[in-house]
Amino acid sequence: MKQEKGRIAAFFDFDKTLLTTDSAALGLRFLWELGLLPGPYIAKVLFANIFYQRHLISDEAMADILLTFYKDKRLDPFVDSRCEFYQYKVKPRLSKNLLERLRMHQQAGHVTVLLSGALRYSLEPVMADLKMNHLLCSELEVGEDGLLTGRTKGPLCVKKAKAAMALNLACEQGIDLARSHAYGDHQSDLDILSMVGYPYAVQPTKPLLKIARQRGWPVLKHS
Repeated sequence: MKQEKGRIAAFFDFDKTLLTTDSAALGLRFLWELGLLPGPYIAKVLFANIFYQRHLISDEAMADILLTFYKDKRLDPFVDSRCEFYQYKVKPRLSKNLLERLRMHQQAGHVTVLLSGALRYSLEPVMADLKMNHLLCSELEVGEDGLLTGRTKGPLCVKKAKAAMALNLACEQGIDLARSHAYGDHQSDLDILSMVGYPYAVQPTKPLLKIARQRGWPVLKHS
């Protein structure tokens, strides 16, 4: 008796993969236009980003800096503006090449997963518009007083935590990782890319490009 094969999935990182740029930068610009960003916070983020772009500080450290903005605020205003943010800031910057890949997987009946360190409220409109099956991401923590704490609820969805979330989903959904696909742009995506049978480096950073060439992984560009 033949053993039934597991389902095939396609895992898509978001920032600089499915999206051609960084969603945090778009979000900051959007909040700046709304007059919600204090000057000292902007200066702190810009300074930290110089080191981040040179791979001198970690994803976790950069996220901690970005998350301080949310401390002692309510989540509702961000949820209320998320569709406007998606339509005017995010959607025009989605990668045409990666959208074609997404549609290809959907037409083949693959399970499609958006897997990102970005925040849930900002990614839910992406999920709805692109009709993806699952969202694995970071979530803002709400305190007992109803205000945001400036931390995430649970682990930040990056590196090993990101891969662990994908592995849990694969177990729950009967996904065969050896037959599945993953798309990422950054060396922090290495854990999830290494888990699947068909990894793709998308407009990769120099460290990831080096690894992709060593391992014979396809390298994709935005279009």
